[in-house]
Amino acid sequence: MCDFNTLTEEEKKLHHEKLLQCANNFGGINFFLQLLEAIRETKPHPLVSANREFNIELGTVKWNKVIFNDKLQLLLKARVNESKQDNLLPEKEAKNYKKILNVVRTLKPVVFHVKPTVKEDGPGFFFQPFDVIDENRTKLNPVFDALFFCSVATVKKVLNYAPKA
Repeated sequence: MCDFNTLTEEEKKLHHEKLLQCANNFGGINFFLQLLEAIRETKPHPLVSANREFNIELGTVKWNKVIFNDKLQLLLKARVNESKQDNLLPEKEAKNYKKILNVVRTLKPVVFHVKPTVKEDGPGFFFQPFDVIDENRTKLNPVFDALFFCSVATVKKVLNYAPKA
C-alpha cells in the first residue's frame, strides 16, 4: 500500500475508503495523522512494546500478543518485496520462506484495537496485521501497513485521494 501510485484505481479507492473510515472512527483525519506521526517518532518501534500498547493524548493502540524485535525486522524485510510479488510470502524455494511464514503464523492471530481517548471522537476500530488470500498468498493489511510502516505523506495522499468518476 505504501507504493500508492502503482495501485489500480479500484485498489486506491478501496484503500482510501478503508483508511478514511478508520480516521473518522478515531476523531478525524487530523487526529489519525497525529497518531501516525507519534508512532513514527517513537523509538524503539512501538510494536515491540512489552506492555502491548501505545498511548498518546488522543488515544490508544492495544494488541493482544508481544511482538519481538526479530519478528519485526523480518516483517520489515518481507514487506519491501510485497508489492513486486503481490504476496508477502516469498517463493517456496527461497531460503527465507520458512522464516517469513513463521512470522505470518506468529502474528496472524494478533488483533489491534485503536480507540480515541474521548468517546465522542468515535468508536475506534480494530484490525489484524494480514489479509490471507489463500494458502499461498498473504498480504499486509493496508490499515496495519499505514498505521505502522508507510510514510505519513503517503497516508495523507491515500486519505486525500479523490476517486476518478
